[in-house]
Amino acid sequence: MIRSGADYLESIRDGREVYINGERVTDVPSHPMFKPVVDIRARIYDMASDPSTSGLMAYTDETTGQINPITTKPPRTQQDWWDKRSATDAIMNDVGGVVTRVGDETVGEMWSLLDGQDVLNQIDSTYSENVKRHIDKACYGDPFHVSANTDPKGDRSKAPQDQDPDMLLHVVRETDNGIIVRGAKYETAAAYANQAFTKPTIANWGNSELSDYALGFICDLGSPNLKFICRTGFAGRAPIEDYPLANRFDEIDTIVIFDDVEIPWENVLFYRHTKAATFIRATLHRYSAFAFVQRIEKMADQMIGVAMFNAKQTGLDGQQAVQEKLATLACYREGINAHLTAAIAMAEESPAGLLMPNQSFLYTGRVWACSQLPAMMHIARELVGGQICVTPDYASFQDPESGKWLEKYYSINDEWQSDDRRKLLAYGRDLLNSDYAGHRLTFKLFAQSPPFAHLAAVYRNFDFDGPLQFVKESAGLSDNVLPDKVVKLQQIVEGRA
Repeated sequence: MIRSGADYLESIRDGREVYINGERVTDVPSHPMFKPVVDIRARIYDMASDPSTSGLMAYTDETTGQINPITTKPPRTQQDWWDKRSATDAIMNDVGGVVTRVGDETVGEMWSLLDGQDVLNQIDSTYSENVKRHIDKACYGDPFHVSANTDPKGDRSKAPQDQDPDMLLHVVRETDNGIIVRGAKYETAAAYANQAFTKPTIANWGNSELSDYALGFICDLGSPNLKFICRTGFAGRAPIEDYPLANRFDEIDTIVIFDDVEIPWENVLFYRHTKAATFIRATLHRYSAFAFVQRIEKMADQMIGVAMFNAKQTGLDGQQAVQEKLATLACYREGINAHLTAAIAMAEESPAGLLMPNQSFLYTGRVWACSQLPAMMHIARELVGGQICVTPDYASFQDPESGKWLEKYYSINDEWQSDDRRKLLAYGRDLLNSDYAGHRLTFKLFAQSPPFAHLAAVYRNFDFDGPLQFVKESAGLSDNVLPDKVVKLQQIVEGRA
């Protein structure tokens, strides 16, 4: 059943061992570095019951009659995807910024597990049943569900067994109740989430079919012996007037220490079999990449908005060179939009009978969004101008002596007075030029695996058969150059596809 913001806040007051900036956190929801993003997650919960947003955020299940979040609804129709896209836009518009790790972009990894049931059944049908049960919990129990991704790894030229074995999360022993795991994982939002799909990093496991490092499970983030060591947050480091994004939307990254944590058997999704681990990693983002890329589309809107406002207020929007750069940002944004739209319009049935976004459009869209982001940020930075790095802080604008001079030199005309000019420059600096901006750029490049893995996903999902068949026919090549004869192009020519 859908939860309220108050339910969520109370759920993470469970005594978990959290550290940030060299201190032990006694209450995560009220800590100044966590509070802004925790409040956003609580607001997302409350949006499901808010009359002004509930129609976009929640639906009534036909079987149970319960109200559930649209964002975690297993997708079976194109309308489900349009609804998810609208819900994500509604969240970003409501909170006034971009947040990534809030659950809707990680629940898709559970649907990927459903698609992998045949592989899991070859190992142990119990795991497949565990998957089904946890998908129901993630989709209908409404936890804040995240995912634990990469390990510290250590020396990557060595197998984990040939160095400190804890560099990759692994099983140290079994009990009647479950498995005991040790190691560490990095995960954004873990310190203030309810549960995580903890999965293996593809690493040098050796040639063995079985490995104690090849495991995946659902971790209750309130479990004993977990420790959350967080990077220092951006919130509170400088006034919100100077850094309006960093103080509101910073999502705290955490190294989660598993100090002999027991995982009950019912929470184990696969264990020891490298084939299962490899398969799951290869298909992990077939749904979740959609919400991830949609957030970069929203970042493109931010860049376009701040650049266009600056051009208009300074009277440069009529210059051809400025218009060309703004058009480049628009092409980038619409390129993302086109890939997302096509991914829905050409959606495919998954092995488990769900409807997954067209994989070629989705993964090529992810490459486009991530690979071009640094260049687009630089264009936006250029359009906003050098004043984002030289403008004095808010306190100077408020000071009676210095403020009168800043009011003179930052006022442009009757429409654009110094206060609005200062606000726009502060927003642009935090979006494009601050510590927070640099962090977000790196996060987007690696949050769903590194760029080479993005391209590997494209290679696995792009249909090379059409180009091969076209060149075969056009060049007059013999049939034996394509042993598995491709008929799609011929079907298109004959009007049968």
